[in-house]
Amino acid sequence: MIGCGCQVCQSEDPHNKRTRTSVVFGLPGGNLLIDTPPDLRSQLLREQIGVIDSVLFTHEHADHIFGLDDLRLFQFYLGHAVPLYCEQSVEQRIRSSFDYAFSSRVPTHAGATPQLEFHRIGTEPFEVLGTTVIPIRLKHGPRFDVLGFRIGNIAYCTDTNEIPAESMALLEGLDLLILDALRWRSHVTHFSLDEAVEVARQLGPKQTLFTHLSHDLDHEETNRKLPGNMQLAYDGQRIPLQ
Repeated sequence: MIGCGCQVCQSEDPHNKRTRTSVVFGLPGGNLLIDTPPDLRSQLLREQIGVIDSVLFTHEHADHIFGLDDLRLFQFYLGHAVPLYCEQSVEQRIRSSFDYAFSSRVPTHAGATPQLEFHRIGTEPFEVLGTTVIPIRLKHGPRFDVLGFRIGNIAYCTDTNEIPAESMALLEGLDLLILDALRWRSHVTHFSLDEAVEVARQLGPKQTLFTHLSHDLDHEETNRKLPGNMQLAYDGQRIPLQ
């Protein structure tokens, strides 16, 4: 955290060096990105990911959309506008925050304005890059809904403090659950670590990784306290898809 001198912020352990949350699925049909955080450029450079073929959005908060401009090169690599899959509220926020990307001018060179193509989604399954995606409705506080996503036997559920019963049913039989766990203490819009552990126990995935972590959670120290099939995720982590 900026201006913080705590043990985690000053740690030399690279697992404690955290950027804003996102994930890329390397699918047979291409690279599928979930969310475009402000750190997107550095994340893609660090992981040597040269192209993004499509993007899913969980919700419209700044830490999940404000790296969108860094998609501007990919339209030239793809030969078409970058497909964005999101709910109506996300599209509206992107259009207002990045209004210059929706002018009538056509970019003529790499580095010009991004070209984006919206695909409206809800809670029905849909196809992206030849793969079925199942949206999972989540609560991000008492008055705000977001989406998680299930792709095969992997689910990604960030920015949530409540999973409705009908959504829990969609998360059964997972090989991997990636789940929000902000800190030890409770929070009004995010699961605490103890709450997230309990959700993982209820769902029973083979493996759980906790994400969207604050500086309250030291990587090594916290992992020692977790069940063997639950761990903190870390920046740059790669997981083979089965």
